[in-house]
Amino acid sequence: MLSTKTKQKVIEKFKLDERDTGSSEVQIALLTEEMKSLTQHLKTNPKDTHSRRGLLRMVAKRKSLLNYLKKEDEKRYSDIAKKIGLKS
Repeated sequence: MLSTKTKQKVIEKFKLDERDTGSSEVQIALLTEEMKSLTQHLKTNPKDTHSRRGLLRMVAKRKSLLNYLKKEDEKRYSDIAKKIGLKS
């Protein structure tokens, strides 16, 4: 679970306008940060299957958001992919 400060930093970095907290870019960035922390947890706790299942759900959710963004606006998709470091 991300701290409030971390979430605010991510939102500040990826928001589209002043009041944006739920755009696709922000959601993708928040999921990515959460996945990074959960991956670290799973490295130290390899038998935690419940957290692994949660991670897989996050991956699927991020993928669906990325597919939506790619369909709606290719430029915004490529920008967010570069910012979060995706290989696409």
